[in-house]
Amino acid sequence: METPEGLNLENLQAWFPKHIPDSEGTLVPELIAGGKSNLTFTISTQTRPNAWVLRRPPLGHVVATAHDMTREFTVMSALGGTDVPVPRAVALCTDSEIIGSPFYVMEYVPGRILRTAADMADVSPQDAREISGELIDVLARLHSIDYQAVGLGEFGRPDGFLARNVTRWGKQWTANKTAELASVDELARRLETQLPESGPAAIVHGDYRLDNTMIALTDNRVTAVLDWEMSTLGDPLTDLGLFLVYWGNEAAPEITSGQGIAEVPGFMLSDEIVSLYEQRSGRSVEHLDFYVAFAMYKLAIIVEGINARHQMGKTVGEGFDALGALVGQLIDAGLETLKP
Repeated sequence: METPEGLNLENLQAWFPKHIPDSEGTLVPELIAGGKSNLTFTISTQTRPNAWVLRRPPLGHVVATAHDMTREFTVMSALGGTDVPVPRAVALCTDSEIIGSPFYVMEYVPGRILRTAADMADVSPQDAREISGELIDVLARLHSIDYQAVGLGEFGRPDGFLARNVTRWGKQWTANKTAELASVDELARRLETQLPESGPAAIVHGDYRLDNTMIALTDNRVTAVLDWEMSTLGDPLTDLGLFLVYWGNEAAPEITSGQGIAEVPGFMLSDEIVSLYEQRSGRSVEHLDFYVAFAMYKLAIIVEGINARHQMGKTVGEGFDALGALVGQLIDAGLETLKP
């Protein structure tokens, strides 16, 4: 069997039984398609198919503070006893000698990931509406958790979160850019001069969207929220802004094959999403344009980082060739959203 790139199967085979209960036997890893950032693999044995999922950082250049395996493992461990559904975190390995980078292992959660039009073909309008409401319920529940009570009091620095993050993403642009783009500086300037005052801090997922959740096989519950690599403590409306960009925004370009979800029969319109979040969370959405524009800025810089790795030949999987063109489109959409 050919070992997927990004794993050292011999070392992993020796490590697994020492740290993962009931994992004796030959390991069979398989790359999960769809991810363009961290690499995600299912891990099976002959007696336990698809029992675990392993996550590790992407290959090649990685910006400081990104792709922190300890961060993902920590937040999922903390949320394990809450009403926010997450996979059970099983083991963390910070020794890069094992597979070439830190990694963690979590339980495999069966379910549906709705990413493409084909994935949603069998979703009825009633199902779509129920899924819409469930997604916002889960997000509001996440943002209502007492992060001190679950042991995440030191997980981030909520004070000055928005200003610090505009600056941080600007530094990531400088570190990753493959071409100069003056419009990035202009959007950064507008964000810096129109910073709203944040409400109460919360656990922020950082990349909350439909295809970062698992939907149950038998009903429309969210059984797991995935991909916590950008989670922190901060302004929760940044989650809502990014969710809306993925959900469907007239100014935004097509970002993923799941873009334009609001146009699929039954899924709530964006205005309904905003109203439901405001109702369930009790938070004001007065300055939502800022959060949507910030989401476009952040997403453009993430896309550019992936594009840079792709140009260096350091990506695994398919679907990378069109990413470069999205950067300028996203920035232009942000400028359209947040007027001077």
